[in-house]
Amino acid sequence: MKKVITLMLSLMLCVAFMTGCGSSDVYKVITEPTFPPFDTTDENGELTGFDMELMQAIAEDQGFEVEFESMGFDALIPAIQAGNADIIAAGMNAMDPDRQKKVDFSDYYYDSGLVVLVKEGNNTIKSIDDLTSDMKVASQIQTTGGDKANELAKDGKIKEAVILDQFDTCVLQVINGDVDAVIIDLPVAKSYISKQPGKVKIVGDTLNAESYGFAVAKGNKELLDKINAGLKNMKDNGTYDELYDKWFN
Repeated sequence: MKKVITLMLSLMLCVAFMTGCGSSDVYKVITEPTFPPFDTTDENGELTGFDMELMQAIAEDQGFEVEFESMGFDALIPAIQAGNADIIAAGMNAMDPDRQKKVDFSDYYYDSGLVVLVKEGNNTIKSIDDLTSDMKVASQIQTTGGDKANELAKDGKIKEAVILDQFDTCVLQVINGDVDAVIIDLPVAKSYISKQPGKVKIVGDTLNAESYGFAVAKGNKELLDKINAGLKNMKDNGTYDELYDKWFN
């Protein structure tokens, strides 16, 4: 009888331990960290930004854990499709029809748009209409800004679309005079202006409206429902506004 009782207690402790340890799912969240203030790195090289903190808050609210990892922007959707990651949190335009065919997006969490960024002191380019067939325009690969630059080149409105891996490099090229302009998301342009005071500026109006969403694998409704529920709670309880004030004001 003592052996039976001891065995039963051992089994109960084992089950309790396994239940406690396995009660929280862990999801891999991928990003491309040259898109401040959404996705960037701190002074210690750790991933941070509005997307990271919002996703962390959603995870805590919904009872799951997240692990963040960086990779090239053009590798994000393929990683989700291959099952190598669970969530994209990368300031990704969720209104893009091509992307919607490849991944499922959460409810929108930020409304944005594209702008033209030029070197401070450039008085020739005052809007996108001032770009000419002898100019080079940079943007990041697999972004709506990159699509716009390619469209301008295809239509003969600029000489070349310079498509690079990171927006850091795009902005550096316009500062150095290697390209004439950068097409970039409005809040990201503002972030680079604050980091590079007196070196770059926005010209003209916002080019088009777009909204950001978190992305998961097609058909992963369970995870998508968790993200949407957590996002709604963050907006309802004031956490979203607190994070917005921290990263955008």
